[in-house]
Amino acid sequence: MSDTVITIIAIFLATVLIFIFPLLSVAERSDDISQLSVQTATNEFVDNSRSIGKITMDNYTTLVTTISATGNTYDVEMELKVLDENIGKKSAWTQGQVIGENVYYSIYTSQIVDVLKKDGVYTMKEGDIFSVTVKNTNKTMSQSLRGIFYSVSGNDTYSIAAQHGGLVTATGSK
Repeated sequence: MSDTVITIIAIFLATVLIFIFPLLSVAERSDDISQLSVQTATNEFVDNSRSIGKITMDNYTTLVTTISATGNTYDVEMELKVLDENIGKKSAWTQGQVIGENVYYSIYTSQIVDVLKKDGVYTMKEGDIFSVTVKNTNKTMSQSLRGIFYSVSGNDTYSIAAQHGGLVTATGSK
């Protein structure tokens, strides 16, 4: 009887070691490849948009198509902090240089996409700050397997994410 129980346990452990852990490893490598692809596409989109001073519908569509090719679904969040120069003058007894503080106000994804659908281009100006955050919204195979074995995967977790942003270096024109 004890030999049978030991044999069943050994078969179960062998099955786990032979099939499950390699499957988990392959799934994690797939997530790594997806992560690299999403990070690269996000960096290219943001850097291209910052350097030409505009966000085009073609570039946005290319970003969405590239990241969707990984087989996952993603939430793309864009934020543009528009420089609103609040210019004042120093008083008469000092130098006549312009003073004041620069204030930024934010434009978000839905507003940018609305303009892209209407005009095909969203122009930015030098000094604005543009950033994009991409997160997967579906549960990958790796997340599912980790959830089964480790019980660490929750509903709000994501395994593939990319973020990139920076200062716009050129004023775009339509």
